Amino acid sequence: MADLFAGLREWEAIAPGAVLLPGAVLDRADRLLREVERIAALSPFRILTTPGGGRMSAAMTSAGPLGWHSDRRGYRYVTADPLTERPWPPMPPLFAEIARDCAASAGYDGFRPQIALINRYVPGARMGLHQDRDEAALEAPIVSISLGLPARFLFGGLSRHEPIRRFDLLHGDAVVWGGPSRLAFHGVATIRAGDHPATGACRINLTFRRVT
Repeated sequence: MADLFAGLREWEAIAPGAVLLPGAVLDRADRLLREVERIAALSPFRILTTPGGGRMSAAMTSAGPLGWHSDRRGYRYVTADPLTERPWPPMPPLFAEIARDCAASAGYDGFRPQIALINRYVPGARMGLHQDRDEAALEAPIVSISLGLPARFLFGGLSRHEPIRRFDLLHGDAVVWGGPSRLAFHGVATIRAGDHPATGACRINLTFRRVT
């Protein structure tokens, strides 16, 4: 029932240069999920290894001319999917449209994403506090879209020691951050068990970035 009210919640500035846009893509959520299914059929979701040898709890894939990858060699962007040894699936026009629209709503006109990083969280999965700093184009914002099960989004400052704020993200919500918050630490608390009519027992997160 919470999704029915996603569009009624108010736009919220969560930090300088960072904005929560409740229900921003609710009207296009089903189309987004169909594109995710198509991408995953070409480049399947996989659990990546961290440089320290640990395993991430969220499964990932990518779309666009670049994809994000992690293994013992480090975090980096690669032009081919290491799993299939083929180029990543192209960025769907719908993805670019939504990323551009959300960025503009947050005050970042002219955003052109190069990568859609797609994370799939099942109950028990999480994302630890981290900075998105593998990109050269730090002047471009990050656009994050939530689909499916709700999540508790953690958003801090430019160091790990700054206070963390928590925001509940529902199906169809978007978060955009850039400018003074571009390198803010952020993460996702452990996903709780549940079943969503659009995704079943998982949450899908789309993160759009410009790399170069």
